[in-house]
Amino acid sequence: MGSAIDLFIMHLATERGLSTNYQTLVRRNLEAFAAWAGRERSRGGAAEVTTDDLSDYLAERKKGGLGASSIRQVVVVLKIFFRHLAGRGKVPRDVADDLLPPRPDQLLPKTLNEGEVERLLESVIPDTPLAMRDRAILELLYASGLRLAETVGALLENLHLEEGFIRVTGKGNKTRVVPVGDAARGAIEHYLRSGRPALVKPKTPSHVFLSVRGAPLSRSRVWQIVRERARRAGIDEPVHPHQLRHSFATHLLGGGADLRVIQEMLGHADISTTQIYTHVDERRLKEVHRKFHPRG
Repeated sequence: MGSAIDLFIMHLATERGLSTNYQTLVRRNLEAFAAWAGRERSRGGAAEVTTDDLSDYLAERKKGGLGASSIRQVVVVLKIFFRHLAGRGKVPRDVADDLLPPRPDQLLPKTLNEGEVERLLESVIPDTPLAMRDRAILELLYASGLRLAETVGALLENLHLEEGFIRVTGKGNKTRVVPVGDAARGAIEHYLRSGRPALVKPKTPSHVFLSVRGAPLSRSRVWQIVRERARRAGIDEPVHPHQLRHSFATHLLGGGADLRVIQEMLGHADISTTQIYTHVDERRLKEVHRKFHPRG
């Protein structure tokens, strides 16, 4: 089975142009299955594998404590591998075709309420270059729902504050335009005018957000900034950048925004990814019922 895996990985690299990280993930999963199949079922090649083998392997991984999301990943890898082999005539049939992934865990994203967001943002007094930068980062994360990578990768030439939008490149190298609200625009303008010039060094690139050395901020540094600023604002739970993205989407939906519009701003390829934000908290549900139901 090892040679079949090698050829499949080469196919992913040369014909489909998939990333090295993805190739590594697929190889790791396939080699783990191949080792199990050889040890537990004495399967020497992919053509000997049965659907029952795949089901037993997944059941054993689940029993061993592998989570539902990781099991889904294994299922996807096995499916694309055996579909590829069947399509090339390397196996009699696609034995993975009948595999069903486990139902996804419906874990709701943790968000800040509007009061907590307000407290976080207003707690950063923009009176130094670094404070101006931190305030601008927090305002942009919440105002535009950017991913962490999109924030650290933001470039001056893609920032159009007069028109009120920023152009970012997200997952899959897809570019999208996202609005920037008035509060965020004001914070960014203040930072660009009075904060960023103090951080610029001779070889500084055109990234919007800079470190004290004039280099682009790393993802881990922005993570630290968000967590530290939230702690100083008196928010008990640890806060991470993606939480502001979740809050952005949840507050937009709660305010009546259309789900498709939110999907576009978040850069989700599939509307089902955005639908997780349609949860309604119990308090708001009761308020709506009391306000609009004739006997509420």
